[in-house]
Amino acid sequence: MIKYFLSILISLLFFNQSFAKDVSISENIDLEFACDLEKKIIKNSEYNYQTFLAKDLNEKGLDKFKILSKKPETLSIKGLSLFLSDSAKLNIKVVNKDVVLFKSIDQKKNYSESGIITRKTGELIHEITKNIKSENSEKYISIYSCNKEDKKV
Repeated sequence: MIKYFLSILISLLFFNQSFAKDVSISENIDLEFACDLEKKIIKNSEYNYQTFLAKDLNEKGLDKFKILSKKPETLSIKGLSLFLSDSAKLNIKVVNKDVVLFKSIDQKKNYSESGIITRKTGELIHEITKNIKSENSEKYISIYSCNKEDKKV
């Protein structure tokens, strides 16, 4: 449990730092992951940051989650969501030897998705925020455990 809070804390620190420079790709990578959903945290009109274990949800993991980055600013995320699959929409892109961090927000600034994956441990945190401008915004935070298969670039 502590590792999840540490991962969230690290992601928040990276998000704050990455607003200063939205693109920082220092590694060329080509990774493919298979990820198992461990838990999901939901905040909406029905739940207030309630945690659900994967076994309690009717959701699957990610069979083919792919990350491709090329210096200095290309980052492609495939298999996590259709919204993030369009690399032109990624506002924040950070890739270094430890983490891959990405964030995208729609043109109306009312929907966003972000994620961070640690390359060493394979922990992935994927956050979806809906109705950002509303008092009743919704947040869905999915935590995955991923196994990677490195590919040479």
